[in-house]
Amino acid sequence: GGGRCNFTNVHTKPENFISQNPHFCKSALARFSPGDFISLVEKYKIGYHEKKLGQLFCNNSSRDIVDMLLTECSISNVKIKTNCEVTEIKKSDNFYIKTNSDEYSSDSLVIATGGISIPKMGATDFGYNIAKQFELKLTDISPGLVPFVLNNNPFSEISGISIDCIVTIDKTSFRENILFTHNGLSGPAILQISNYWHHGKIISINLLPDLNIEEILNQNISSKKELLNFLSDYLPKRFVEIFFIKYFKSKSVNKLTVEEIQKLSSLIHSFKIKPDTTEGFEKAEVTRGGVDTNEISSKSMESKKVPGLFFIGEVLDVTGWLGGYNFQWAWASASACSETV
Repeated sequence: GGGRCNFTNVHTKPENFISQNPHFCKSALARFSPGDFISLVEKYKIGYHEKKLGQLFCNNSSRDIVDMLLTECSISNVKIKTNCEVTEIKKSDNFYIKTNSDEYSSDSLVIATGGISIPKMGATDFGYNIAKQFELKLTDISPGLVPFVLNNNPFSEISGISIDCIVTIDKTSFRENILFTHNGLSGPAILQISNYWHHGKIISINLLPDLNIEEILNQNISSKKELLNFLSDYLPKRFVEIFFIKYFKSKSVNKLTVEEIQKLSSLIHSFKIKPDTTEGFEKAEVTRGGVDTNEISSKSMESKKVPGLFFIGEVLDVTGWLGGYNFQWAWASASACSETV
């Protein structure tokens, strides 16, 4: 969150999450709402604000949230071990955890290690390996909330230009900015729709969602203005220049035929792009997929096969939208787990 921690979203609901079992997240989200976490934030007198679309950020710094959580841990006598690598986990009656510094025994073991996105920040497949060790199924793993790569990118010259658009795959749409990059496409709308993208799928982009370019052109059909300059009143000029080089020959508005107006309208309101790939886990904000939720109790987050073994947060096959939803899932699944551990 730019260092300010987008700690929840006030509009959180199960429909904001992707999972092979879309019902799994309902119980935990219902029992620990955004309001519950906001109450904790307010208890610590941490200033916050809504940026947009229900996204709540700290006024000051994400450090405020970290300090709050550390204080809560201290109150509950939680011991935090850093620089501590788990080298072995076994289970008989209890769990036995061997690390590079000590050994531990416990009735319960909670895996809260996240996905594999952004490995330079320490992300690993530790949680998935524990699931495999105890013979729990995993769903397919792929990058989520991730920029697209376009081979022979036609927009590399306008990297940094953004446009407010509606981006659609099948029946799922998001309206926010798209951002042209050296590699392809990014920005909030692209990151959101990437959760629904699979290789080979085409995305449709409405470049002027509040206007009808066909009506506008018909209303100005007597204009002698060059089409490139005409459209630059509605879209960034550098984008329009590339657009006319690659997709449509510019001419004066009064020389457009009915068919050309319809073609241009289709291009602008339903601009089709077929991404070649994504920028992968290195740039993905979340990991799509994870521990199969059919293996886990939705009430307690406990493994159905291995008593005392819990999985919470992003390590599970529950992937939220951009905008604080994944944090809310972390808080909610942790709270559900805490009622049983």
